[in-house]
This record gives sequence, C-alpha cells and structure tokens, in this order.
Amino acid sequence: MSSSVLAANPVIVFGAFDRHNFGDLLFPHILEALTGPADFVHAGLVARTLNDAGGHQAHAIADLAERYRDWPVRIVHAGGELLTCGAWEAAVMSLSIDEAQEITARLGSDAQQSLAWTRERLCLQALAPYVAGRAQFPCADAIVHNAIGGAELDAVTAAMRVEVREKLAGADSISVRDRRTLAHLNSQGLAAELVPDPAVMVAELFADRLQAHAASGEVLQCRQAFPKGYLALQFSIDFGDEATLDTLAAGLDRFVRHSGWGIVLFRAGAAPWHDDIGAYRRLAARMRSHAVRILSSLHLWDICALLARCSAYAGSSLHGRIVAAAHALPRVTLCRDDTGSGCAKHAAYAETWDGDRQCWLAEPAALCEALMDAIRIASIEREQQQAAAAALAARYRAHAEVLQARLTGCVSASLSR
Repeated sequence: MSSSVLAANPVIVFGAFDRHNFGDLLFPHILEALTGPADFVHAGLVARTLNDAGGHQAHAIADLAERYRDWPVRIVHAGGELLTCGAWEAAVMSLSIDEAQEITARLGSDAQQSLAWTRERLCLQALAPYVAGRAQFPCADAIVHNAIGGAELDAVTAAMRVEVREKLAGADSISVRDRRTLAHLNSQGLAAELVPDPAVMVAELFADRLQAHAASGEVLQCRQAFPKGYLALQFSIDFGDEATLDTLAAGLDRFVRHSGWGIVLFRAGAAPWHDDIGAYRRLAARMRSHAVRILSSLHLWDICALLARCSAYAGSSLHGRIVAAAHALPRVTLCRDDTGSGCAKHAAYAETWDGDRQCWLAEPAALCEALMDAIRIASIEREQQQAAAAALAARYRAHAEVLQARLTGCVSASLSR
C-alpha cells in the first residue's frame, strides 16, 4: 500500500476505480480538484492500478476495512450507478476480457459456484459491494454517498434492496443524481439531496488539461483529419451484432452526407461488457464513407479532449453525454430496448437535468435523424445550453463546498443525519 494509506485518518474515496470505465476514472479527479488537499486513498473492489489510463491506484475495500476497522476514517462514494451493481457483475468486470470470457463460460450457469467464486474474488459477502456501510467501518467518522445512481433499484432482488437500504440508513450524507433514484430512496424512508453528476464540472475544472491533450497525439490527428468537424461516437457491446452494425453504418453514411463531418469512434470503457474495438472496426468496414477513424487511446484525458472538441456526441455512455453537455454540445444517447440497453439511467438523468426537448434517446435506426434534430436545436439554443451547463456546474460546486466541510471535519447541519 502507498504511504498515504498509513495515514491515521484518511479519506477513502470508493468507486469502480478498479476497471476501465470513463466516468469512474473521472470521479476521483473531480472530487479532489474541488475538495482540496487531503490524505486520499482510492478504493475499488480489487487492487488495481490504472495510472497509465489516467486513473488511480485502487486498493481493495475489503483490505481497507480490515486495516481501518477501528479508525475514524471518512468514506466517500465518489459517484456512479453504484446502488444496482451486483456482486457477480462487479467481480467479472474487474477481470481482463479473456479472464471474463473464461469465467462466465465456466461458471455463468451455475449459481452456487458463481456465488462462491464472487465472494472469493472480492473477499466480501455483499450483494451490493459498491455500497460500503457501518458494518465494514464501524468507527468511520463519516460515510458519504456523492451523486450516486440507482435508477433501476426497484428491479434488483428484494434481498439486495434491503441490504442497500440498511447501508444507506447508516450513512451521514446521501446525494443522488436523478429523480428516479431519489424516488426509490424516498419510498424506503431515506432522505437524499438531488445534485447533478460530478462530470458536469469537467469543462470548468480541466480546460487547460483538455487543451493540451487536444493539441497532440491521436486527438490532434482526428481534428486534422476532419477540419469541418466530427461526431464522437461510442457504443457498448450490446450494439455489436451484425444487424445492428448494418443499421448503424447506413445511418452514419447518411449523417456524413448531410453534415459534411467525419466520424470518430472511441471507447468509453474497456472493461468486460463495455466497448469492443472489434465491433468498431466491423462498423467502419461496413460504411460506404471513408470519413471514419477509430481512436485507439484509452487514456481518460484523450477521451475528454476528443469530446470537448467534437461537433456532436452520440453513444451509450452516460458520461459521454454529460461531458458533451458540459461543453454545450449536441448529444444523442444510443439505446435499444430489445437487449436490455433501454438506458434507464440515461433517461432518468436526462429527464432530471436536460429538460423535455433535450432528452434525445435514439434506437440505432433513428440515430441519423435524432442527431440532425439535436444539431438543429443546439444551433438555435446555443446560449441557453451554455447557460444550462454553467448552472449545473454551479449547482454541483455548491454541493462540493458542503462536502468539503464534511471531509475537513467541519460538521455541517445540511450533511448531518
């Protein structure tokens, strides 16, 4: 463990920092930029280092719970759809792609063996392992849930809902990022504050860093390849079947003809069940237009820079959408109900913060038309969208100021139970 772990009273920043996913990599950077110096220790479910991708060194939460069981640590759940991430799913996503394929093929149909493997992998018995509670950290000075999500909390098992409620009931502060999650918690007798996702701060906090990454490497090459502009496009493996790729290719060819822009495909996550670069290559091969490139970089700040400089965004990544919105750019969320990628969390977030006309969710067949509509509206309402982005950032910054008081030991009545 790093020397900071040996601090007597660290701030344990907990989240899915042990796998490559765009939003999860972002959260600790935002938290630390807003709250200032502290003895931060980053925790995931397993020990892993993602520094090369712009992430952090993550320590296993089970190890930290053992080490700090009797210490007055402060724990911050940094954000994300933590309330509905089950143990098996979380454990598999902590593996490499090859390991995940092997373990799901071997154990995926055997409930008892998969449960045993999951508990051994995570060293936890929890059904909702990304939610830490007082049973793990009985002497914690503060347990904080920061802008967390659980849009489909009503769809998980009853046992998992009970566990989540019991853990949240012992927290000192809960904030959630959408009204659906808020309603779920309120229905269980839990109070929470409604705040935007932390990623609304990206444009304000990291402009210089994004400029540097946009001016070099692959991002610069993409900008130079498409001087008239480009669509930043991403999608998860749920969209990688042959029929869907055919549909997307036809729609993107129409989009290139209508817009005159290029297409840049990028991965917002390389963990199992996230994005597959092979599907991107198959999509590019299907397109008649040659105005398409694939960003191979998985570095957090390259992804952010690509989004900051794009002309529009489309994809199944919620944080791709949020970062595009932070820069007041047109955005469309790609969804498909037939695979379970109906984007409940995306719809919940957009309905909460984007307003009725901004809730652009599109099936693959409707992507081109949805994009053109989003671009048209954005061109008319550029100033309004800039003002909306600034308002969300201001709202989250105000929340972060109160959070900082909690983390520095200044107890605030608004964060007390």
